[in-house]
Amino acid sequence: MSTSPGSLREAWIALAGLSAVFLFEMLDNSILTVALPTIGRDLDASTTALQWVSNSYAVVFGGLMLVFGAVADRFGRRRVMLAGLALLGLASLATVFVTSVAALIVVRSAMGVAAAMTTPGSIALAFRLFTDDDLRVRAMTLISTVGLVGLAVGPPLGGFMLTIAPWQALLLVNVPISLFALVGIGRGIAADTELHRSPADVLGGVLGTATIVLALLVPTFFVEAGSHSWIPWATTVAALLAGVFYVVRARTARHPLLDLALVARPLVASGLAYKAATGLAAAGLTYLVTLQLQLDWGWSPALAAAGMLPQVAVLIAGGPVVTRFVRWAGLDRAVLLGSVSVVAGLAVYALLGRLGYAPVACSLVLVAIGIRVVGAVAGVNVLKGLPENRTSIGAALVDTASQAASAAGVAISGTVLAWLFAGSIAQPGWSPLQTTRFEEAVMIGSLALTGMSAALVGWAHLRVRSASADALVHNP
Repeated sequence: MSTSPGSLREAWIALAGLSAVFLFEMLDNSILTVALPTIGRDLDASTTALQWVSNSYAVVFGGLMLVFGAVADRFGRRRVMLAGLALLGLASLATVFVTSVAALIVVRSAMGVAAAMTTPGSIALAFRLFTDDDLRVRAMTLISTVGLVGLAVGPPLGGFMLTIAPWQALLLVNVPISLFALVGIGRGIAADTELHRSPADVLGGVLGTATIVLALLVPTFFVEAGSHSWIPWATTVAALLAGVFYVVRARTARHPLLDLALVARPLVASGLAYKAATGLAAAGLTYLVTLQLQLDWGWSPALAAAGMLPQVAVLIAGGPVVTRFVRWAGLDRAVLLGSVSVVAGLAVYALLGRLGYAPVACSLVLVAIGIRVVGAVAGVNVLKGLPENRTSIGAALVDTASQAASAAGVAISGTVLAWLFAGSIAQPGWSPLQTTRFEEAVMIGSLALTGMSAALVGWAHLRVRSASADALVHNP
């Protein structure tokens, strides 16, 4: 790129296009969730098939991010993103012709491919658009705020649209978003000049994709088949084996898909650990609180949605505060304090969540504050720690760490519930023993997540401190 913009205003066309990409990622699943019962009736879909309407998008999206990150670093981030946006528009238009749940799953999978092509590029292009760290954080905060608005308004917007239009209209919303993003990125961002020229590692791509896809399937299989079935455990073993083979390939290939030496860099490793800690905590907490409000406390879905509003409010309105906080604290201290807020929120929920809504709301706010800060800073640190021609795969790493950790958070919480709770958890009229077991499971599950998140945060902090000490020794 040529001259770096000196303010966000100077780059408004590019930022508008990049924000639209993140809006699509966040809005797409949230707006569709409310329509799943309608889709099930219209397409005569089974419960499992209906679940795959959502899961197919998430699995394909998460599984292909690293591959398309590597492709973008070699062939151009802007070029791959524009192709992904075109695919998104076409796949969304294809919804009009869907007449079966299988066809809808194919369409959703194509949207997952489009998301994998566009999302890592949006972070990488936003980072490379500026050279000043403050502007980078402000740009990331702006883009994430737009996405979080989409996440928040998706369910009510979807519910309103279903009263006046068929469910297909919910996915057709992606068409104008993709066109807006195409124009913004096409006009506001120049073609890449720093590209990665090494040959592609096809085998590494296959192993990396298999590892991520299998890891993302594990929580789904635990939910569908239960912890007593062999399927989720076999999938877990397969994911671990694929991961081991991928590491071996990355260490022995001449041109690996992802150089593990780059991942071991202090800024990269710590940033990914902070993102993983946040994803683990946020997904696990949301899952447990949602079940607690509706199943244990008997709240209606609408009231439970209102109960999550403290978190939504912080996520949407916290942008300006986060920018000022990061400017005051600096990148390293800000991401540490944000991560500590996440761990504290989980601990509050684990120890006090059974006592009433006030501690639950407090935990939601603390975790949301951490999500906001870590989301703005950790990605910047990861990309700062990588060469310019590896930023797309770096952005893909950030998203993959978050997605995989989120899946693990749900899997851990769900497994603890399945282990301790006897009977069908969705059936009303729990016995006193079932209520006690549920509350014990919530406490144990959230304590486990607290410990794991705290370990990741502690390791990340020590990694940065040791690297800083080494730098002082070598550059006194």
